[in-house]
Amino acid sequence: MSQDNVAVTGQGSTLEIRFDRPEKRNALSRAMYARVVEALEGADTDAAVRVVLLTGTGSYFTSGNDISDFQRRASGNEQRDGSPFLTALSSLKKPLVGAVNGPAIGVGTTMLAHCDLVIAAKSARFVMPFTSLGLVPEAASSLLFPRLFGHQRASAMLLLGEPIDAETAREWGFVNQVVEDAALMETAQALAARLAALPPQAVRQTKELIKNGKTDVPGRIAEELTLFRERLRSPEAGEAFAAFMEKRKPDFSAFH
Repeated sequence: MSQDNVAVTGQGSTLEIRFDRPEKRNALSRAMYARVVEALEGADTDAAVRVVLLTGTGSYFTSGNDISDFQRRASGNEQRDGSPFLTALSSLKKPLVGAVNGPAIGVGTTMLAHCDLVIAAKSARFVMPFTSLGLVPEAASSLLFPRLFGHQRASAMLLLGEPIDAETAREWGFVNQVVEDAALMETAQALAARLAALPPQAVRQTKELIKNGKTDVPGRIAEELTLFRERLRSPEAGEAFAAFMEKRKPDFSAFH
C-alpha cells in the first residue's frame, strides 16, 4: 500500500519501492524521503529481502525535489531532507535495481548512480538542472558522473543541465538496458529475481568490493583473495559445488 506517497511492496525476495505521487510527477517531499529511508533501512535488516527495486508511478520516475520543500528549507523553517536518504541509498548493502519509467530530474538522476543495475524505459530521460536553480549537484554526482561519463560529458550535464535520452544513457554506460515502456517492470522484476536467486552473502560482499574496495591494485587483490578464501569454505559455495557435481540447479533459498 502507498504511505506518504511511497508504495512499498514485496515481490518474492524483492522489495519494490515506488514513488507514488503521479499528480506531482512524483516530486519528492520530506515525507517521501523519510518513507524511502525507512524502507531501505528495513530492507537491509530483513533476511527475506534480497534485492531492492526502485521505480515510479505513472509517466515520471521523479521530477526531483519538491520545490516548495526547497523554499521552506531556504526560509529556515525546515531541516535538510536529503542527507538521510542519500546515506541510506549509498550505504545499502543489498543490491539495488533502478527501473526508470520516465523522466528522471535532478536527484532522480543522481540517485541512479547508487543503483547497482538500471533498466530504463524508452521514454526515460535524464537531466540535472542544478545550476539553473542556483544550486550545485548532490549525491556525490560531481565525483561519480565524471568517472562514469568522462569530464566533458559530465560537465555538460552538471553545468549546463543538458538532458540525455535513454539510448544515450545506455551508450554511456549509465543504464544497462533500454526497453519498451510496457516491458519495463517485467524486465526489471526478472532481473531482480535473477539477483535474488544468487548466493546472498556472495552478492553483498561483491557489491561491497565494487563500491568500497581498496583503490590500489595490490590492495584490492589482497582484499579479494582474503574474501575468496573465506568464500571457498562457505555453505553457499558448498551448495554451488555440490549442485555442479550432481548436475542440478543450486538452491540458495536457505541462505541469508
